Amino acid sequence: MSETPEPARDPKLLDKVINLCKRRGFVFQSSEIYGGFGSTYDYGPYGALMLNNVKAAWWRSMVQLRPDVVGLDAAILMAPQVWDASGHLASFTDPLVDCRECKERFREDLLPESGACPHCGAKGSMTEARHFNLMFKTFVGPVEDDASVAYLRPETAQGIFVNFKNVQGAARMKPPFGIAQVGKAFRNEITPQRFVFRTREFEQMELEFFVPPDEGMKWWEYWCAERLQWYVDLGIDESRLRLRQHDADELSHYSAGTADVEYLYPWGWGELEGIANRTDYDLTQHMERSGEDLTYFDQETDTRYVPHVIEPSAGATRSMIAFLMDAYDEEEVRGEKRTLLHLDPRLAPVKVAVLPLSRNEQLIPTAAEIGEMLRPHFMIDEDSAGSIGRRYRRQDEIGTPLCVTIDFDTLDDRAVTIRDRDSMGQERIPIDKLVTYLTERLPT
Repeated sequence: MSETPEPARDPKLLDKVINLCKRRGFVFQSSEIYGGFGSTYDYGPYGALMLNNVKAAWWRSMVQLRPDVVGLDAAILMAPQVWDASGHLASFTDPLVDCRECKERFREDLLPESGACPHCGAKGSMTEARHFNLMFKTFVGPVEDDASVAYLRPETAQGIFVNFKNVQGAARMKPPFGIAQVGKAFRNEITPQRFVFRTREFEQMELEFFVPPDEGMKWWEYWCAERLQWYVDLGIDESRLRLRQHDADELSHYSAGTADVEYLYPWGWGELEGIANRTDYDLTQHMERSGEDLTYFDQETDTRYVPHVIEPSAGATRSMIAFLMDAYDEEEVRGEKRTLLHLDPRLAPVKVAVLPLSRNEQLIPTAAEIGEMLRPHFMIDEDSAGSIGRRYRRQDEIGTPLCVTIDFDTLDDRAVTIRDRDSMGQERIPIDKLVTYLTERLPT
């Protein structure tokens, strides 16, 4: 396929977003007071809210608005036989190389074309590649022996496959239908990098869509288009998105077709989500190893078959950082730099800020009254510290779509000023119509 032209990106964008994330409470380095812990991050007050909003938007799109998808929340720890059947114990590996000069370790397939060490620049210094299994091993129970070995799941998909019969029967679903899950996964990455883009602990948003065997490619093409559009609908610039189909030498052994939704990060194109046609590989493997019947009998056609599976698999944390990068903007307003996030209101951590013009004792009670009125309907932030201009800027930086300002006129006319984040335009609205007005402005 032809290469997608790359729109210019600010080379300092990643550093700017990392700085904003820490300064405004989106993402912190885990265990920071002890010097941090490699490639692990904590999500602060606004990061936790935004990450939940990303997952909620995915769940709404994939489950709530569809009659053919149901949900599941499977355990992180599963029987070790699951990972044997799925092939993870034998083949879930990356090629590991060491630099003989600086002793750093890297994935062989991520080295630059020159072969030079990314850390020290030495050429011809890499050891022969050896395979490194990415699963985290642990032990269940008080005795650490082979009989008590377990693994933190490297993907959420297998929990869906082993529950196929349970969910299909309990929910009375007929292919084509899907099972969706959002949850933590763990991979002992050799070279975690680029902030939260590649980490050892992350959250997946996965759908396993079970279809009749002869409908696999049709549904794969459908989900490729659907998943690309989801990012566009939530505000990512189309010019920074592409759908890249895997070449034959990239495909997993079980895949009849895989495509990645990729985003143009500051360092280049990177995967946001993979959409794979996994055929009947997973259900067949689990049938053979468990002895359980995971076929589906279609009474209408009097046929029995092993469903094929289409899997759209997205990273919640990776999606969040893409939304943040795409929304980040700087502009000059009356001679001062304004930093803001043009986040879709559905993703913004705070929907409405309640801001009294000052800390005047006459304004604070009315601001508190409005806060109490809005809190059941929206995630709000109440802030009275500093000048109103600085408080507007703080809300711009966290992407708050609308600010409600209480001023001295409010005491007489029972109306407030609504200030829009993107245009900075203002509108006067009566307090008794405020909830209705905001509800119309803030999509769900």
